[in-house]
Amino acid sequence: MKEEKKHKMRPESLMMSYGYKPELSEGAVKCPIFQTSTFVFKTAEDGKAFFQVAYGHRTPEEGEELGLIYSRLNNPDLEILENRLTLWDEAEDCAVFESGMSAITTVLLEFLRPGDTILISSPLYGGSDHFIKKILTQFGINVIEFRAGKSEGEIYKTIEDSGLSKNLKLIYIETPANPTNDLVDIQICKSIATHFSQLTGNHIYLVVDNTYMGPVWQHPLKFGADLVIYSATKYIGGHSDVIAGACLGSKELISRIRVLRTFLGNMASPNTGWLLLRSLETLKARMDIQAANADKIADFLNNHPKIDKVYFPGNLTEKDGLPYHTKVKQCLTNGGMISFDVKGGEKEAFTFLNALKLIKLAVSLGSTESLAEHPATMTHVDVEPQLLKELSITGKMIRLSVGVEYFEDIIEDIRQALDKI
Repeated sequence: MKEEKKHKMRPESLMMSYGYKPELSEGAVKCPIFQTSTFVFKTAEDGKAFFQVAYGHRTPEEGEELGLIYSRLNNPDLEILENRLTLWDEAEDCAVFESGMSAITTVLLEFLRPGDTILISSPLYGGSDHFIKKILTQFGINVIEFRAGKSEGEIYKTIEDSGLSKNLKLIYIETPANPTNDLVDIQICKSIATHFSQLTGNHIYLVVDNTYMGPVWQHPLKFGADLVIYSATKYIGGHSDVIAGACLGSKELISRIRVLRTFLGNMASPNTGWLLLRSLETLKARMDIQAANADKIADFLNNHPKIDKVYFPGNLTEKDGLPYHTKVKQCLTNGGMISFDVKGGEKEAFTFLNALKLIKLAVSLGSTESLAEHPATMTHVDVEPQLLKELSITGKMIRLSVGVEYFEDIIEDIRQALDKI
């Protein structure tokens, strides 16, 4: 008799039930909020065994699950959430944090020491840029920076010319970049990490902030990244009602990150875990609508007489070279983020923002409602002025996060606001 091939369910289907056992929660069809600070051990021996694993004093035996101890270490809502998040990126493990910045800072603090060098792409989200350049440097961490879109050879030259390559320990990139949508080739960065690892004897890790594309539209681990980071506030949460972060990768690396998380105390709350579990159920549906809307809105902006330039992956063509081929290789859609320059400057940009009716004037992104902000004076205000100029993040730039509203209504709101300029 022919053996029947086992059907592999897709992540959007598994988001409803994966990792949750209703029989452990009175048969509740949805995971409850385990709003508790601590958990009762059945025996003292269990408590000892749980702590040994949690603090890394021994590796778990085959099939052994870490028992529940204390909600700073583990909690059912977070464990189920972390299990489900691994499905999209096909990661071995995941750690959830109380914010995207806490995920970023914990990773950087775990893998960098005084005297080490970090290579970063530019631009980065303003908070990441600040932490790396103005806080890590206070602890003796050296920073090398390269522009998004540079070729492998150009990045090699940037590293070698810095004189800091012998202590390179980490490569940190953001692609697409916030707010310009510039693309960085993940495979090229992995090749660079491998090259300098062999040259220096250091194990150089590649970390990718994948917030702009989210876990549905891009999968950095498949292209060689060691770790992928999200501000889970954005698409994963997607409703402007929760702050969270996540990091995914191998069990070995996530276990290191999880230990530091325990002692920094920046684990997300049970309520946050529950909210994100709910949001994951509609993640792909929401993001599909947002990507479809963004394509239509970009087409409108591309042809509007009061728009100077539109920064959108969908505008890339073969003549753009590396960025175009990077998009085709890495990105499953054009994403839901659009930046554009209005004709004029800050005055005209502010007039546009103040005239919006449907679209909310607020920072953040990836939510069900469309959001617009002014990067140069808001999310990226702390970035060096000269760098902002070099990156074309000027007073005339608007960043738009496309929501799930009917696309013609979003376009009409943009149209009437542009009429006010």
